[in-house]
Amino acid sequence: MSRSIMWGAVAAAVAVVVAGVTLFVLNLHWFALHTGSTQTLSGPYYNFWSGFGSDIGEATLVATVFVGVYTGLRKVNCHTKGCWRIGHHPLDGTPYHLCRHHHPDVPSGGVTHEQILAAYAKHLEAKAASLLAAAKTRPEGQGAGK
Repeated sequence: MSRSIMWGAVAAAVAVVVAGVTLFVLNLHWFALHTGSTQTLSGPYYNFWSGFGSDIGEATLVATVFVGVYTGLRKVNCHTKGCWRIGHHPLDGTPYHLCRHHHPDVPSGGVTHEQILAAYAKHLEAKAASLLAAAKTRPEGQGAGK
């Protein structure tokens, strides 16, 4: 690249910066006037905080509500990546909660009353077996009353 082209590019960049600063300074009064930042009888910036500036607080509150809703949904939804269903079913042995679509033990077509009773009976059998195994491993002389 020749020196004249380089200096021409530098001059163009400087011209663009000067033009941008000039436009900003010329429009600064317009911006201050329409946002209420110019000094009035009430004092500097009173109009800004009473009008345009009060929207900053409102926007903050609205953004906080949106972030809170998003965080709440993210906490209770299914832990499968990309799934936005509510995760009602904990997966045993893990900290994950899954929806009925992704949980391996929940039928996706719905359950009948008989299936619920069978699952509960299976749970009671497992509980009784674990209590019986715990009682067998307890040393002699250590009953429930001692």
